[in-house]
Amino acid sequence: MVGRDPLIAVYILASGRNGTLYTGVTSTLVTRIRQHKLGTFEGFSKTYGCRRLVWYEVHAVMGEAIRREKQIKRWRRDWKLQLIEAQNPDWRDLSDAWFEAPEGPLSWMQS
Repeated sequence: MVGRDPLIAVYILASGRNGTLYTGVTSTLVTRIRQHKLGTFEGFSKTYGCRRLVWYEVHAVMGEAIRREKQIKRWRRDWKLQLIEAQNPDWRDLSDAWFEAPEGPLSWMQS
């Protein structure tokens, strides 16, 4: 698992390789990613199945993170793809080792 939570970060989730992208910001990265994976975080990411953490960037203060999130959200899609592939060319789920997938209807492994 990634160190401690709270962890201020900007992150990008994907529905799959080159799939739908969701950019977000949080002060509790591990907790927020778990919410996305379980489908308990309502909105765009849940609607479009964005559960794979493909990129994230840690910040010291929330203000910096919010500015970066807004910047990335304004970017063209191909710029976002380049950002992801520079650090994660295989589009691995960077949160795979953070926690075990739950069993049953809430498991993100079933979808």
